[in-house]
Amino acid sequence: MNIVFLDRDTIPQQTCLRRGSFPHAWIDYGATDPRQVAERIRDADIVVTNKVPVTAAALDDAPRVKLIAIAATGTNVVDIGVCTARDIVVSNIRDYAVHTVPEHTFALIFALRRSLIAYRESVRAGRWEESGQFCYFDHPIRDLAGSTLGVIGDGALGRAVARLGEALGMHVLLAAHKGRAGMGSLYTSFDTVLRTSDVITLHCPLNSQTRDLIDTREFELMERNPLLINTARGGLVNERAVGRALAEGRISGAGFDVATSEPLGVDHPFHALLKFPNFILTPHVAWASEQAVQALADQLIDNIEAFVRGTPRNVVNS
Repeated sequence: MNIVFLDRDTIPQQTCLRRGSFPHAWIDYGATDPRQVAERIRDADIVVTNKVPVTAAALDDAPRVKLIAIAATGTNVVDIGVCTARDIVVSNIRDYAVHTVPEHTFALIFALRRSLIAYRESVRAGRWEESGQFCYFDHPIRDLAGSTLGVIGDGALGRAVARLGEALGMHVLLAAHKGRAGMGSLYTSFDTVLRTSDVITLHCPLNSQTRDLIDTREFELMERNPLLINTARGGLVNERAVGRALAEGRISGAGFDVATSEPLGVDHPFHALLKFPNFILTPHVAWASEQAVQALADQLIDNIEAFVRGTPRNVVNS
């Protein structure tokens, strides 16, 4: 059995990626250009990919492929419909980041709510000495306790963020789906969450219903000038609208770990925001604590071994 990992470098080298307990040959490619996929999977029985697209055209020349094991939760890199039609099982990784993503979310919230970046930069610039006293008050510092946290997306990550917010004394609102009523008493209407939250954090998948979920209209609803946090997927927020919202004071700050293009293209609107202390961009690392990455790697091999045993798990096209 031949296994090909198309982008091994997306998992840290120090992470233990054990080999399956069955006869096989395993080939690692650090990275794979989309134009190389067809050639590299031609003789594969199992394809492992994190971010490299596996398209219908690539699969046309790979008749032996029976499993595509995605080394991530998102499945948009694989043509699920074609795989289903060809009896190719597609598996993904689930619930491995239930601590790391919520913790990163709150790292961004704390940094912005207490103006940590602004104060650090001012100290570097000599402002403390210039002030002539033990402290100074150039930038806002606000408690989280007593404020309102709006959580958009109520899966495992959204609910973990909600629990952390409650532990900090925040009033937590779970947003109903945009434009949908009647979801029950646990949910607050989408527009109300935007209007009444001090912090808004996104934890939903990217699909045709959620693309540009936050755009100019939504920013205009934000009456409390909230922080906007996105550790979910690039594309949930219209990225050009973020700069306008910051400039107009619609939001008091933004923390993003994701973008529509990763790394940023030269014309990406976020480049212009990086000079502002109330905008923080991290390079899609919210998922990447040592513990979470090891859990991902272990689950990836568990998925492959389960498939080989004839009991596939975490199947996304069943």
